[in-house]
Amino acid sequence: MAASAETTERQHSDLAEISREMVRLYKDQFGRGPTKAKTSYAGPDTILCTLENSFTPAERKLAEMGEHQRLRDTRLYFQYATDSDFRSIVERILGRKVRAFNSGVDTATDVSVEVFHLEPADKDQIEASTPPGLG
Repeated sequence: MAASAETTERQHSDLAEISREMVRLYKDQFGRGPTKAKTSYAGPDTILCTLENSFTPAERKLAEMGEHQRLRDTRLYFQYATDSDFRSIVERILGRKVRAFNSGVDTATDVSVEVFHLEPADKDQIEASTPPGLG
């Protein structure tokens, strides 16, 4: 079933809010927020948030020095230390439980990704929240 214009508008609003909240969380956590963020569905039960240009000056220096693994380890350590903060943003905005959370960073390009795997929704919730063509 195709999503209505109102449902599609709400989906875009929810995804934009997730992006804004991820930028805020990065800023709170690392002292600097990404300059680019985009959140989208990657299927009916998966949310993908891509964040770019979030490294602090010190992190950029580590990357320039070739200390990519050290930078990845430090970044991911802090992200997983605040795992519940990441999950709660998505759960609050979408009203769905996050069953798994994955985080990754490409230290050569300063691009991070946060992946949220959602508990399956009931049929009505799926039809209301799934963009056309992804159900």
